[in-house]
Amino acid sequence: MRAKHPYIVSIKTHCGGSPVIAGTKFPVRSVVFYILRQGMTPEEFVKEFSHLSLSQVYDALSYYYENRGKIDKELSLRECDLKIQAMPNNV
Repeated sequence: MRAKHPYIVSIKTHCGGSPVIAGTKFPVRSVVFYILRQGMTPEEFVKEFSHLSLSQVYDALSYYYENRGKIDKELSLRECDLKIQAMPNNV
């Protein structure tokens, strides 16, 4: 039986168990951020991140659409972390 998402794995010791592209530490949430939130095309994305293939990227997007709630929550938490880190120390 073939894996539903052959390019996606979750390993507790990588990215806190968040789904990543197999053989990398590249989180699915980052693919979603760049393509769906920043407006990159998958082709532009693989030019920027040349260690990834279009097959991997499309599998990450497919995984996202099947697990949207979980990945959206991860993105929201990550965006909050980034906003806090960007705040001046005197606030």
